[in-house]
Parts: sequence; structure tokens; C-alpha cells
Amino acid sequence: MTFVVHESLAEKIAAHLAERIIRGEMVSNERIQEARVVEELQVSRGSVREALLLLESRRLVTIMPRRGAAVAEITEERVHALYDIYEALLTLLAVSVAEKWTEENKAELLAVAMKLQEPDLQEDKYRFMLAGFDLMKAAATIIQNDYLADMLGDLQPAIQRTYALAIRYSESGLANSRAFFVSVVEAVLARNTEVLPALFKEFGSFQRQLVLDAMAESSNL
Repeated sequence: MTFVVHESLAEKIAAHLAERIIRGEMVSNERIQEARVVEELQVSRGSVREALLLLESRRLVTIMPRRGAAVAEITEERVHALYDIYEALLTLLAVSVAEKWTEENKAELLAVAMKLQEPDLQEDKYRFMLAGFDLMKAAATIIQNDYLADMLGDLQPAIQRTYALAIRYSESGLANSRAFFVSVVEAVLARNTEVLPALFKEFGSFQRQLVLDAMAESSNL
């Protein structure tokens, strides 16, 4: 694979490595050899180092002095810490959208939500996951809260990694996610803000348990 050099090259490299980590092709504590990445992608070592720094800021990579970079480890404590904050932020997002959506932006939100029901996404767990995050981005656009959008964006790579792990190891995880998205969209469009915290708490608890079960089932994370 070869990239054309331009100003966002480090982001391209980071996205490439992030996808491999999220898909489970690279596992916890696996060393990331800069020379190998340089050769594989035909890019400069400086660009690779910049990409690794980006991935470290996104909690996908750990950089150790004199030892180099490795895929960040997933631990039970990190899973709980991640889902605690993500659940709270998503609840705030959904409640805000329920209060602020208009007839003008409702159609766009529904269009993104309907993509989650497309038959081809039912067969591709990774694409389904990405479509779910597209729905989150569409919701963030409606409320126009840059601070909340930035915080959710910062957490997205780590959440994608754990979410992908859960649905790789459990078919029920995908079915539960589909049902959850339907319930959330219905509550948001009905402006039923009272039920949203409970929906996110239930889904968050279910999802984090799937992650923990997958961790117990496999030593290669």
C-alpha cells in the first residue's frame, strides 16, 4: 500500500493503523515497528512517528521511552472508565437533540438512522459500527455544541475498538445495538427525554459486559 505525500499524511497513516487495531488485526502490547510501517506504506519515518503520537493521544497506542510504540492494552479498569464517561456524554447528546431538533434537520437525522437498517450493513459488522458513529455525528451537528462534539470525537477511536471487539465475539451485540438505535431515535423524535438516560444506562451496561466477556474469552486483544 502506498500513500501520496500531502499535508495530512500523518492522519492517513494514523487512520490506517487505527483501523487495523480496531479490527483486531493488531493486538494489545504488540510492538509497532516504525521501519516496517515505513516500508509497507512507502512513507517517511517522521510521518510515521507523527502518526503514532496521534494514536497515543487517541488511546490506541502507548509510546514507551527507549522501547518504542505498542498497541495500547485493554484492561477491565479502562473499559469501565471509558464507558462511564461515554455513556454520560451520549445521554447529554441525545437529550439535547430531543430538545432542539427541528423539522428542517429531522429529515437528515432520519436518513442517517435509516442506513442502520440497510440489509448490507447487517452482514458487515464493521460498517454497521461506523454507521452508528455517523448517526452520533449527525446528532452532534444538530445541537451545535463544539465542546461536546470534540469530547465525543476524542473518545471515538477507543470506543470503536471496544465496540468492534464486542460484536466480533457476540452476535447478540449487533442485534442489541440495532434495537437500541431504534429506541433512541423514537424517543428523540418524540422528545421523550425522560426515558433516554435509562436507555443509555442499560445499553452501556450491556455493551461493557460484552467487552469484558470477550476479553475473558480471548487473550489476543
